Amino acid sequence: MSQGKFDSRLGTADAPRQLFASTPAQRVALARRQFFEEGVRPSGLVGEAVIQSWLRCSRTHADRQRIVPFDAVTPSRLHATLARNRELLEAARQELAQMENMLAGTDCRVILTDRDGVVVHVTDQPAAAHQPVLRKTARVGVNISERVVGTTAPGIVTSTGQACTVDGAEHYFDVLCHMQCAAAPIRDVTGRLAGVLDLTVEARRFGFDAASMVALYATTIENRLLQAQSRDHLILRFQASPTLLGTPLEALAGIAPDGTIAWLNNAGARLLGRLPEAADERDVECLLGHDLASLMRLGRREAAQPLRLASGLGVWVQAQLKGANGADFRHAVAMPGETAPAALECDAVPAIAITAAAIEGDAGADAGEAALPAGTLREHSRKLIEDTLAAHGGNVSQAARQLRVSRGTLYRRLRGWHEDTAPAIPDG
Repeated sequence: MSQGKFDSRLGTADAPRQLFASTPAQRVALARRQFFEEGVRPSGLVGEAVIQSWLRCSRTHADRQRIVPFDAVTPSRLHATLARNRELLEAARQELAQMENMLAGTDCRVILTDRDGVVVHVTDQPAAAHQPVLRKTARVGVNISERVVGTTAPGIVTSTGQACTVDGAEHYFDVLCHMQCAAAPIRDVTGRLAGVLDLTVEARRFGFDAASMVALYATTIENRLLQAQSRDHLILRFQASPTLLGTPLEALAGIAPDGTIAWLNNAGARLLGRLPEAADERDVECLLGHDLASLMRLGRREAAQPLRLASGLGVWVQAQLKGANGADFRHAVAMPGETAPAALECDAVPAIAITAAAIEGDAGADAGEAALPAGTLREHSRKLIEDTLAAHGGNVSQAARQLRVSRGTLYRRLRGWHEDTAPAIPDG
C-alpha cells in the first residue's frame, strides 16, 4: 500500500457508510476495513497518529493476525537495561509509587519504557487470568516499541514523541485488540526523548481519564529529571502565580555558566517562547530581561520573588544553584554585603557562580571574592579576559566561547573598562 493510493481515494464512495458507524467500536471496525482491505485512508474514523502508525507498521509487519513473539529477558540484558536507565528510574521513583498506590484497586499497569521502547519498570503485580497479553508483555526488559509489537500508545510516543491514546482495535495486531493504553513522553535536558510513561489495561476500559493522568505524572517526572541532569546550572522556577510553583504547572529554565538558557520545560516554553536553535541567540538577558548576576542573587532567597520578564509579563521566581556534583549552593552564594562560608573551597564553587562574579562585575562581587582567593575580583576579571582575548588574537566571539559567556556580556565588560580609563574632560 502506498501513501499515494490512500490520498487518491480519500473519502469518496465510502463516505456514506460512515453514517452507520455510531459507536467507537463500529468506527474502528470500519476504519480497519477501509485501511487493510480497501486501501482507503480512514480519516475521521481514527486519529491521525493511529493512521500514521498503521502506515509504518504495514511496511514492517506483513501479517497483522500473527501472534506477537515476546523473547525471554536474560539476566545480562536486564542488568544492562536497568543500569543504562538508572537516572530516569531515580527521577520517576516517587511518581511511579504514587501512581501504583492510586491504581491498586484497578487492573491497570503502570509501565515506564526507555527511549527505545524497552520496559524499565512495570507494576509489580501478577496479571490476572483474563489478561493473557499483559502476562507476557508486562516484564522489565521486554521491547514494546512499534517495531516489535506494532501500534500501541507507548510505541507511537517512542516513534513520534507525542502523547496519545490507543483503544482496542486501534492496535495494529489483532491479538492486542482487547488492550487500552495511554502514554506520554518524558524528555531530558537536550530535548531528546528519555522515556515513555504508559498506562495499560486489558479486557476492560479505564473508567477514568487515563490520558490526563499519565500526562500529569509524565510532566512531574520530566521536571524532576531536568533538574537532576542540570549540573552547574542555575535553575529558575517561575509562573504567573506563586501558588503554581512546585506543581506540575511550574515553568522551569536551566541557565548555563555562559549566561544562556540551556533548556526550558514545556511550561517555560509557553511563557517565554521556544528556544532559538543557535546557542548564541539564547542570551538570558535578551530572553528574560535580566542579566546572569541579578538572577544569581535570587538564588539566595527562599521565598518566591516578583520579576518582570523582557516581554513585560510579571512572574514569580525562585532560583536554585546546583554544583557539578548536584549539591545545592543556595546558602553558599553570598549576597552583596555578606561573606560566603569560609569553608567553601574554590574548586567546589559552581562555574556559573565564578562566571557571574568575575565577568559580570560588581553585582556579584562578594560571591566572586569568596570563590577567588588570589587578588581582587576586578584584577582577576580583567586579566582573565585580556589573556583570553590575546590568545585568540582579539577575536571577541572566540574569547567569549572559551570564557563560556555571551558576546554581549564580554562587549559590555570591555566597554565599561574603556569608559573607566577614558581621560576626563576638564570643566570650563
